[in-house]
Amino acid sequence: MAAVIDNATHPAFEKLRSHRIDTLNLDVEEYRHKKTGARHLHLAADNEENVFFVALRTFPMDSTGVAHILEHTALCGSERYPVRDPFFMMIRRSLNTFMNAFTSSDWTAYPFATMNRKDFDNLLSVYLDCVFFSKLDKLDFAQEGHRLEFEKPDDPDTDLVYRGVVYNEMKGAMSAPTSQLWQNLSSHLFPTTTYHYNSGGEPDHIVDLTYNDLVQFYKQHYHPSNAIFATYGNIPAREHHERFEELALSRFDQLDVELPVRDEKRMYAPVRVEQAYSVNEGEETSDKTHIVMGWLLGHSFDLQENLEGQLLTAVLLENSASPLMRALETTDIGQAPSPMCGLEDSNREMTFVCGIEGSEPEKQKDLEALIEGTLQAVAEEGVSEERLEAILHQLELHQREIAGDGFPYGLQLIMSAIAPMVHGGDPVELLDLEPVLATLREKIRDPQYIPQLIRRKLLDNPHRVTLTMRPDDKLETRRQQAIQEALAKRKAELSTEEVADIVDRARALEERQMRKDDDSILPKVDLSDVPLQMPEPEARFDGDISATAYARGTNGLVYEQVVLPLPDLSEEELLLLPYYATLISEVGCGDLDYLQMQDRISAESGGIGASFTAKGRIDDVQNVTGYMIFSGKALARNRTALTKLLHDVYTSARFDEKDRIRETIAQIRARREQAVTGSGHVLAMGAAAQGVSPGSWLAFRLGGLAGIRGTKELDQSLKNPDALAEFCDRLAALHNKIRKQEREFLVIGEEEQLPAVVDNLKTCWQAETEGESSRWQPEPVNFVTREAWLTSTQVNFCARAYSTVPVDHPDAAALTVLGGFLRNGYLHRAIREQGGAYGGGAAQDSVNGNFRFFSYRDPRLAETLEDFDKALEWLQETDHEPQDLEESILGVIGQLDRPRSPAGAARHAFHNRLFGRSPEQQARFRERVLAVTLDDLRRVAATWLVPEKASTAVVTGAENRAVAEELGLDIQEL
Repeated sequence: MAAVIDNATHPAFEKLRSHRIDTLNLDVEEYRHKKTGARHLHLAADNEENVFFVALRTFPMDSTGVAHILEHTALCGSERYPVRDPFFMMIRRSLNTFMNAFTSSDWTAYPFATMNRKDFDNLLSVYLDCVFFSKLDKLDFAQEGHRLEFEKPDDPDTDLVYRGVVYNEMKGAMSAPTSQLWQNLSSHLFPTTTYHYNSGGEPDHIVDLTYNDLVQFYKQHYHPSNAIFATYGNIPAREHHERFEELALSRFDQLDVELPVRDEKRMYAPVRVEQAYSVNEGEETSDKTHIVMGWLLGHSFDLQENLEGQLLTAVLLENSASPLMRALETTDIGQAPSPMCGLEDSNREMTFVCGIEGSEPEKQKDLEALIEGTLQAVAEEGVSEERLEAILHQLELHQREIAGDGFPYGLQLIMSAIAPMVHGGDPVELLDLEPVLATLREKIRDPQYIPQLIRRKLLDNPHRVTLTMRPDDKLETRRQQAIQEALAKRKAELSTEEVADIVDRARALEERQMRKDDDSILPKVDLSDVPLQMPEPEARFDGDISATAYARGTNGLVYEQVVLPLPDLSEEELLLLPYYATLISEVGCGDLDYLQMQDRISAESGGIGASFTAKGRIDDVQNVTGYMIFSGKALARNRTALTKLLHDVYTSARFDEKDRIRETIAQIRARREQAVTGSGHVLAMGAAAQGVSPGSWLAFRLGGLAGIRGTKELDQSLKNPDALAEFCDRLAALHNKIRKQEREFLVIGEEEQLPAVVDNLKTCWQAETEGESSRWQPEPVNFVTREAWLTSTQVNFCARAYSTVPVDHPDAAALTVLGGFLRNGYLHRAIREQGGAYGGGAAQDSVNGNFRFFSYRDPRLAETLEDFDKALEWLQETDHEPQDLEESILGVIGQLDRPRSPAGAARHAFHNRLFGRSPEQQARFRERVLAVTLDDLRRVAATWLVPEKASTAVVTGAENRAVAEELGLDIQEL
């Protein structure tokens, strides 16, 4: 590509091109570093939240997790910052809105985002030094990757064990059947390339990685010639270039990096594979088999191929009206469609996957026949142009929407551009979809277009794998026995010198972990850099229809909500709420059945849904109110259709489609069960806090561990037709009760759209009679709990909770700061570095009035619970530095000031006001946070965090039953 002459470009770089994308309101600029060939993609946007991202192409050819362990170890100290843990130290010394690092299948990335320019420069200097000049200390490799240690590190008479943060992280990750399913499918679809291997690391293979392997991988991959830089925001590209050149690039020359990811060799006949996955010993294994089919498709970086893959996937799987999804939802071969269903387009070559879970191994051929028959039927019958237009409408809406409520918007855009940059495609094409959408609109006019795609990509494509994964309740026992025998053999063969080395390394690692580094060499922001409180979006109110409207830059979208107070509900009705909220957009409406309704939703909106929310008062967590919210979004041209759609669902949703409801409950069960190994710490905290307040109790019963168990019981009961009929009747009765409530509306859109949207509301809703005002008012909740929840997991999730105070109590600010203070000063070292857990910490929940400790993917149980108590002793008995307090305050302010999307900021402001969280109350809390002292931390801990009043909950494997009983925990089977 020829360079563009541009006098504004830094002399070390050449500008390759600039491209305006009006639908994203940004300019894409592409540069190349002259000396090293490093590439830089800059997304210039009028946004204060600036994002930095550097990715290295990493193509491991084994499952030792070398790229993943390197990602961790590289952040443990560098040339300019030779402290033990600059990454976690900078989290505390920063106003970042995002900081992380992650390993994909063929690249490793180090991103951050912040709204503060000084903070951006600070973080950039640390990130670039860690990536390109990492120390890679051998002890950090032992801590982050894996090590052999005696169970008591200083006692060679105890057993040998494996320890390490990534080792335990991947034990937790690979406990999930879905993780094993994806990894096994990939290994057979890609028999010869990097995707054959688990880039995160298989625990049994991680222990084979040597320190020298790690160093060699770093030297080969972590060089600017193999790097892709990406930035987003209002800092000009030239200023980034000055810093890149000064901090790193000037010290490197061009390196020929030979890292080809070639296309996979094609198979000429489909492959069938059967493998096992682990469930608890003695657990029932019927209806627990996963069967999936996967096809290898074309290049992900070819925009035409990519969008054809997305179009094909949407035609077949987008919703319940899609033919393949309908077949998978309604078949009796299994209980629910597989969570693997969909298109994977982040690898060089895409994969299309579909299948079921809750089946039996012998039904593999039945499933193949069902899927092939469905594909054949679509190829013969074709797809209506209206349906295809609805799918293109979804692609357009998805591209236009400004996200960024959970993840910086700029980082989302960069993540979508990185795959083509890694694989040799054009990132600009993938960001600017308008031209190719226009091309696709032309193509779908040909009725043979989709049938030809289905035949070419699926029916006539022999590179296909059918994977059956069946449960085996003895597998984990065999695996653990093999590990223990190998470790016993290894121990028996140790020389006296090797024994001494293991003990010495454990001692050296502990000394390193306990060492207090001089962190003054790290840059930082301080309290003087904290910005003034961000102003809330301004609202206007229309009293004629009780509508609150916010004018926001939403890039051509409108958002609507219908908000109703929860009526006075019995406990039985309360327990229906999560099912009601999910089903309301999945069932039929008026004269339309659920299939016709799915088509209507897809054609007219970006999706509709319902949710409920409950919070305590700002001065009393026992006084809880709740709301049911019907939500939708649409392109502005569909604003009238969106208003009518929400109105129709509110007035006419049907709960008489029994088979549909039965299928949806089975899918809810499957999703909830899969969430346990990924969100075990959240579930454990919810279980520990269940007795603190009505809000905590409700969260535990409806969405927590008790809710998951309740869903399993409900799913089982609905196999009885009478029970199913009664359940449907109860849902209909609940709907009638909810829709009688008084209502108000929330509208968000661009200034010129708002008057028309509010007028639509008045026209559409004027015939509805005014609602009642009965309000749900739960009884106070206050009890201590001690529970162990048993499930199929190789790691533990520990939690402890204390009853504390609501958000407007004077102590709430100090308790909020205390969470970060305990994590930074004690818990991170004790639980993660020394204990080997993937994570651990503490936090105040002022909505529900509790303070929680937690650990995540943790090899320990009793010792971690002890560490929670020791953290409180450490707080009272140690002399603390004022800077440690300042860092914790910064962390809280960073969370309070976290930016949201334009629509998200308006929603947040509206719902804050709904629950009495006014700007004045928020300002008061912020001022209290900034005024917290060390004495305040000690005082609130002594007042509220009394160990005798603690509630405890753990999520653990069945093999820890005896340990849990010794700890006095009530055993709960999930």
